[in-house]
Amino acid sequence: MWTSLLLPLSLCLPAPHPGQVEADPGRLVVLNKAANTAMIFDLASGKRLVTLPTGNGPHEVAVSPDGRRAVVANYGRQQAGSSLTVLDLPCLEVVATLDLGKPIRPHGLVFTPDGESLWVTAEASQEVWRVSFPAGEVLDRFRTGQAATHMVALDNQGWAYSANIGSGSLSRVRPGFQPEVQSMATGAGAEGIAVRPDGRQVWVSNRQADTVSVVDLESWEVVKTLGCKGFPIRVLFTGGKALVTCPQDGALAFFDGQSGADLGRTSFAAKAADQGEGRLFRNQFGSSPVPIGMTANSAGTRVYVALAGADQVAIVNLDSQEVIGSLTTGKEPDGIAWYPSQPAQGLGTAAGD
Repeated sequence: MWTSLLLPLSLCLPAPHPGQVEADPGRLVVLNKAANTAMIFDLASGKRLVTLPTGNGPHEVAVSPDGRRAVVANYGRQQAGSSLTVLDLPCLEVVATLDLGKPIRPHGLVFTPDGESLWVTAEASQEVWRVSFPAGEVLDRFRTGQAATHMVALDNQGWAYSANIGSGSLSRVRPGFQPEVQSMATGAGAEGIAVRPDGRQVWVSNRQADTVSVVDLESWEVVKTLGCKGFPIRVLFTGGKALVTCPQDGALAFFDGQSGADLGRTSFAAKAADQGEGRLFRNQFGSSPVPIGMTANSAGTRVYVALAGADQVAIVNLDSQEVIGSLTTGKEPDGIAWYPSQPAQGLGTAAGD
């Protein structure tokens, strides 16, 4: 249920000036897993604009297509989470908590292109759900039958893909198709997942196997396996490249997005913060800054990498593959999303409309 109504957009954020969208550095939403908070940063100034409360153990975040809302998956910690937190981005406030009805450990999430629903992984029940937005009604539930259904991605044909850590597999679902769920093995610890922009491939990072599986979507088979040491945990396509975070090595790996050629890797020099209670990867990776979540600006020139072990976000120049700056976050940042400073005008509806 929505917990509050939104102010009209014009009361929260002024209209953009001509040409501002092209030059817009944008903003970041960063989730602090061990602090149960979301921070929003203005990238033009490098300043933190606000820190907002979320549910317990916020892991992943998705921004609506119109840039007005961010939805946070409250994964939980010792107890499984059962809710999503909704942020109003122009007004910089929490506007709703969507109760999913049972403790499913919601994790990966992605908006449909029309912004009217979200795909959400239900890790505890081995399912992928489609949830209406903003109402939060569960529209579809698909059982993958795979252990630890964790991350989700969407292609331009309406298929949703999930990476399943415990089963080392990839699943795909689409309403109305038979069979509704198909799964295939990729590699041990399949977790990171991204659809290539042309919609022809899905890349899956297998953290325990130290590989990345390249899956052809027409033939539904692994056509290439790339070596990627260091516990590869997330995949991102941007600027013609595929990027993979490797927390064990404290590095970001670069591959050619078409051929899969190895383009080298960047190591993060940030020092690990206090590894006390509350951190998911406490003591697992030694002094590594533990890069996990990442996002890119719309121009494909900057990549923002959450360093969960160092309580920072590293800023990477995509062309030079060099670290050019950082932002200080809360405890254990991971889920992260870039969005424009000015939301799209005339799109979407406000809660309570």
